[in-house]
Amino acid sequence: MQNFDIVIIGGGAAGFFTAINAAEMNPDLKIAILERGKEVLTKVRISGGGRCNVTHAEFIPGELSKNYPRGEKELLGPFHKFMTGDTMEWFEKRGIELKIEDDGRIFPVSDDSQSIINCFLRETERLKIQVLKSHGVQDFQQKENLWQLKTSKGGFSAKKIMLATGSSPKIWNLLKKLGHKIIEPVPSLFTFNIKDNRIKNLPGIATEAVVRINSNKINIGSKGPLLITHWGMSGPGILKLSAWGARDLEKLNYQFGIKVNWLPGFTSEEILNQLKDLKTALARQQVLKYAQFDLPKRLWKKLCEAAEIKDQNWAEVNKKQLSELSFQLTEAFFQVNGKSTFKEEFVTAGGVDLREINFKTFESKLHKNLFLAGEVLNIDAITGGFNFQNAWTGGYLAAKAISV
Repeated sequence: MQNFDIVIIGGGAAGFFTAINAAEMNPDLKIAILERGKEVLTKVRISGGGRCNVTHAEFIPGELSKNYPRGEKELLGPFHKFMTGDTMEWFEKRGIELKIEDDGRIFPVSDDSQSIINCFLRETERLKIQVLKSHGVQDFQQKENLWQLKTSKGGFSAKKIMLATGSSPKIWNLLKKLGHKIIEPVPSLFTFNIKDNRIKNLPGIATEAVVRINSNKINIGSKGPLLITHWGMSGPGILKLSAWGARDLEKLNYQFGIKVNWLPGFTSEEILNQLKDLKTALARQQVLKYAQFDLPKRLWKKLCEAAEIKDQNWAEVNKKQLSELSFQLTEAFFQVNGKSTFKEEFVTAGGVDLREINFKTFESKLHKNLFLAGEVLNIDAITGGFNFQNAWTGGYLAAKAISV
């Protein structure tokens, strides 16, 4: 039986951040991180296409919290204590220079997630935190004010334990045994599978769009870059929709319709009037040859063909074709049949019921000296660095409570 002051279960972002901050706040603590796999920080490695999207450039707590479909209300207080600016300062103090990209995402200047991983590993070594790999936790129980842990490589005891295990069904089942309520997980970030001639052979085309779920029961929409892929649609606009609609779309078995406005800010009636003006101004010009409204040329051609406009000049286009084209540009209906995981960054909606957590300390309300942070809780965010910010904030506040 190995004895520690603190045992962190989970060798990911929240786990390392908690351990490092707790050790700095109280150097006398004996801390261990238990990771069930052969590698640590695997999600950090693949984040942001291997660049690690550390956080997002939103510096107002109320605005930052709006990016969490689940956890918005609960994270508002924590963000007043530790958020984006604090995260940036934390990494830069440790030699990791960061940059803000045009879309607000924040990455290391190195454009390499390994620099973040190396930072964490250096810090754990400097602070003498034990990182124990291939230690799958099989059980944990509290006995006489100590937590007893059983792992695949032996037993541990600790005064306090921290769960930073992400979406782990095994850990959720152990928490159920301790009386915690688990909100059943469903995928949160995913792309839409769509087979449609209007987007066939257009993979790689990206443009700003407004997308809405076409349902009387679900009133969800999003605005942002839409990326056409080999299997359908992706990009921030689609991923926002998947996050906010995670539970509703799961109930529909991922069979639903969407309406796409390729010209955000304009209605079909407004576009129809502009098309009538083009019919007059560009009377002799071929419609398919020159894209309008700054749309990608190949997309413009497909939408025109969907309106049954062929090799015609603008003067030859009739009222019915103009009307149909205005709808294709602003209210195009697409049928979604299934989903695909967004890259390797699998995020779920679900986890420990947030009503059972004290968000001043991230301690369980049911069990003293049991702390939880990251995606083990029923918190998830849209893409763009927000899920990591949840991990940093929860890890830091838990570390403050743990280190006392």
